[in-house]
Amino acid sequence: MGADEFCKLAEAVEVAGFDRLGVSDVALWPDTYQLQILAAQVTSQIMIGSMVTNPYTRHPAVHASALATLNDVSNCRAFFGIGIGAGLEEIGIDPKRPLTTIRETIAVVRSLLSGEDTVFEGSIFDLKTSGLVVPSLGLVPVAIGTRSPQVMRLAGELADIALVGARNLTHDSVANYKKWLLQGADRVGRNVSEVMIAPRVTLCVSEDSELAHSSVKRYAAHYLEIVGENGPKLEQAKKNAIFNALSRSSGWYFDHNRFDDPELETLVDTELVREFAIVGSPSEVSEQLKEVLDLGFTQISCNLAAVRRPGGSMAEGLLETINGSATALEKLRNIR
Repeated sequence: MGADEFCKLAEAVEVAGFDRLGVSDVALWPDTYQLQILAAQVTSQIMIGSMVTNPYTRHPAVHASALATLNDVSNCRAFFGIGIGAGLEEIGIDPKRPLTTIRETIAVVRSLLSGEDTVFEGSIFDLKTSGLVVPSLGLVPVAIGTRSPQVMRLAGELADIALVGARNLTHDSVANYKKWLLQGADRVGRNVSEVMIAPRVTLCVSEDSELAHSSVKRYAAHYLEIVGENGPKLEQAKKNAIFNALSRSSGWYFDHNRFDDPELETLVDTELVREFAIVGSPSEVSEQLKEVLDLGFTQISCNLAAVRRPGGSMAEGLLETINGSATALEKLRNIR
């Protein structure tokens, strides 16, 4: 997908009624900050940031410079989304000491964005500088995304927005994330209500509900493997069959040109897909979004998945999901 297609999708996301546009930061994929600048130039209201970047491939000063530029171009619509990261092993980076590295990165970035002289002596980063030549025009909210209890506690300490990374949301799992967030806030004497919390959900929408479900069966298999014993209860034999089919698949699970083992189509049923994704027609999706909000959230962070039509492109598939989401969001507002 090229930059021109990305810009058209960014415009469509804003028109559809989303509040934030988060751009993935995956090693060897198009650069997240350059795409964010392009998005800022073709939109006027939506918040723009990484969803999420990492503290390993860029020094905090590089993050800060990029964010200050983005905040300038976007007229103060930037946010800083950070987590442990994705695709790092492929380029030989071992994400060591993630809690400390994320904590120190946020501290340095915030100091530099404020325009302060920054003297920082941490265990990972050591910085003595007079600050950014052109500081940020305004505050840049920090969003921390994670599945980890430890990083969620860190979000309670530091974040403006906490993104719940568990894709299979239940009352128990949501209660755990909120507990960890509260523990982090209590650790520093902070009111946890200062942190907005949003679940991160995969979203795929099409008038062809069956096709939408088929498009994210690989996603469901991928997340089933990641969550391990914390996931939905399945017979071990079925799990093994799904994982074997997953091992025969290739490419990133979100890559439109990936290869999905054909057995995933029959092994991953509708019920399992819906454990890990908001998916279906606009009407079905609006009902599922309401169910997520009813778990105790006021907002949802959506990972947009492309509808996979034969011969279709990733941009076309994403646009189908975005356009379907516009209808679903309108229905949701009417329901609530």
